[in-house]
This record gives sequence, structure tokens and C-alpha cells, in this order.
Amino acid sequence: TVPGHDQAPMAPTGNRILDSLPPAERAQMLPKLTLLQLPYGQQLYGLGARVTHVYFPQTALISELVVLSDGRQIEVAAIGRHGFLGLRVAMGVEMETLVSVTQVPGEAWAMEAMEFQAALAALPGLRRLVAAYGVVRFIQVAQFAACHALHSLRQRCARTLLEVSDQVGADDFFITQRFLAAMLGVHRPSVTVALRRLQWAGLISSRRGRIRIRHRAPLVEMACECYRFIIAETNRLLGGADARSA
Repeated sequence: TVPGHDQAPMAPTGNRILDSLPPAERAQMLPKLTLLQLPYGQQLYGLGARVTHVYFPQTALISELVVLSDGRQIEVAAIGRHGFLGLRVAMGVEMETLVSVTQVPGEAWAMEAMEFQAALAALPGLRRLVAAYGVVRFIQVAQFAACHALHSLRQRCARTLLEVSDQVGADDFFITQRFLAAMLGVHRPSVTVALRRLQWAGLISSRRGRIRIRHRAPLVEMACECYRFIIAETNRLLGGADARSA
């Protein structure tokens, strides 16, 4: 037996940030994490509320929303297994300016905000990954702004379905048309039309809030260049690659 290698490797958590940590740092993080089942529609952060936990999704998808004074909502980030909810905690900000809710039900690891800040101070690998993920989020926001202005709804809808699939780790998932409309910045009837066209093309099936990607490769071809660009930048900054989107 090789000294220092007599223990079995730790099982993956299903979250890219946690699983990319150096083994010694991940071993320190795991006892402070609690695996939760997040139901659809659960609000994790409220506008102006104090942030008490950070979340590392495994199969859940969490949406960050800007809520206007008239109640309208627009999605500005979808956080799944390639990231975590709580960048403001990493920056020392305690009050939330967005609303965060579960849009695809599933599991996520939760960690108390104070424990997370202490881990950031002690673990250099975690600091590097959190900083890299912050850059990924900036790139996503910038790219999506250009995408919304320049690409067709069909392209953006294909891109969004692929991204949701990547973030939850499945080609079959529950997602409402209301949420897709918020993600795409359009009215719900436009989403209905876009989904029907993808379904008529045989690329997806859609029934009662469940979407299944039936033919991934042609859907990738239909999606705008933003999908491939963001994958490449995410892999460059966080390291490794997701076999689903390779």
C-alpha cells in the first residue's frame, strides 16, 4: 500500500465546484454540507433578505430573478450543478438584491454562509474556484445580453433547453413555460410556438411541464453560437469538461 493512498477516493458530490476542489479541501468541506431536496417554486433568497446559506445544486436548477415594481420577472441566471448560489456571500455582501427560487426540483448541498466564508479564508483551492466561477457568471451575463439582441427565438430556445439539460444532468426534466418565458425574456405564447416547432422537428417532446431532448446533436446545431462559447469558457476557467456537452 502506498503511504497516503490507502483510503478509497471520495464519492463525487454531483456539483462541479465541490468536485473540482483539491481532495484535502473537499474533505474539509463535506462535513459542513447538508444535502437537501428542493421542491419546485421554493424561494431560497428573498429581495432585501439576509443571506444565511449558500447552495451547491446537484440535480436542482435555481433561478435568480429581477422582480420589477409591477410584479414582472426576468431571469438573469440559472444555477445548476456547474455552479453555486451565493456569490454575494463570497464578496462579503449579506443582503440579497435578487429573488432566487427553485425552477427545476431536485437536490442541492447547503452550507451556512458563515461556514462558507470561513472556508474561503482557509482554503486556497476554494477561493480560486469561486473567483473563476465569478468570471464565468460575468461572461454568461454579457453573452446572453448579446444573444437576446441578435439571435432568433428558435436559436435561443434551443440554447436554453440544452443549458438546462447540462445544469441538471438529464435530458428529461420538468420546467414550466412560464419559467422558459422568463429565461428568454418573451411572453409565454411565444415560448409555446417555439417549443411546438422543436417538437414538430422531432428534436424534443413536451408534455405537461416535462421536456425531453430526443436528438441532442441537431439541437446543438440549431442553437446559437453562445451555447458552445459559454461551454468552452466554463471549461477553460473551471477546468475539465462536461461529457454531456463535449
